[in-house]
Amino acid sequence: MFRTGKRNLITDVPGLRVGNVSDARLKSGVSVVVCDEPAVAGVQVLGGAPGTRETDLLEPHNIVESVNAVVLSGGSAFGLDAASGAQAALREMGVGFRVRDNRVPIVPAAILFDLANGGDKDWGRYPPYRDMGYQAVQLAAHDFSIGTVGAGTGALTAGLKGGLGSASTVLDNGIHLGALAAVNATGSVTVGREPHFWAAPFEIGSEFGKLGYPSPLPEEARRIRLKFRDKLANTTIAVVATDAVLTPAAAKRLAICAHDGLARAIWPAHTPADGDLIFALSTGTSGRVLSYDDSINLCAAAGATMARAIARGVYAAEPAENDLLPVWSTRLA
Repeated sequence: MFRTGKRNLITDVPGLRVGNVSDARLKSGVSVVVCDEPAVAGVQVLGGAPGTRETDLLEPHNIVESVNAVVLSGGSAFGLDAASGAQAALREMGVGFRVRDNRVPIVPAAILFDLANGGDKDWGRYPPYRDMGYQAVQLAAHDFSIGTVGAGTGALTAGLKGGLGSASTVLDNGIHLGALAAVNATGSVTVGREPHFWAAPFEIGSEFGKLGYPSPLPEEARRIRLKFRDKLANTTIAVVATDAVLTPAAAKRLAICAHDGLARAIWPAHTPADGDLIFALSTGTSGRVLSYDDSINLCAAAGATMARAIARGVYAAEPAENDLLPVWSTRLA
């Protein structure tokens, strides 16, 4: 049986901290996962409309095997500036890949589209994301809020506000695994117009309402519900992390398996209109190299934990001025 870590956040994985910066007027924000020590990393992109930075270097055949932080940002392509701000903050701290006398922080990033969400995007000449990325690194901590914060501040899904979600799992062998997701999907996280989450089978305790599935399933559960049909207006971006010792190839496999949870929590997912992407991190702080059976259990837990993180992000969303969509709690009214 799986259980949650003490925080039920990705920071239950030793060696990680998370910083969030939110702008309510802008209806956007930035989330940064900071690695206390360089972490082995991988990535898998399955959506048809991704926006990324430094993802090619994460392929197992390339030379840089570890990263110093990962950025999830709103702002569409403008949000890629957040990684520059995070990189600047880390450089000031003396963190980064050593090249002779230089330090180059390695900071992959992904963005979601939250430009058309009711926020004021009249930011002038330069977008604010670089400064937000810098601030997020400064604020990085083990405890952080979920819901309408960070990269999930302006997120939307089909019929409901999205949000930033996180969850953790402790496997029977003591290995920790966590997930962080900014949920801005074109699809729906709930069964039809019911409050029940597609991720219900993986819920631990009552972390997102303990409603299970509706019985019987409503006929409308089979109907495809979409937020927007704009080609670039959606995306769920996420991070899955573990304290197990992984190779770059194993980290990529973990990212691939975590996408199973994305597909179990959102329907439809991985469409041409989504930029669905998951980063994987291995801090290696447990010192444990996994057996074949343990690796399978870790991959299964990655999918389940990601599904829970996605549901928790929508479950925790809060209403704000000029919202285009209601929050999940209104489904209970």
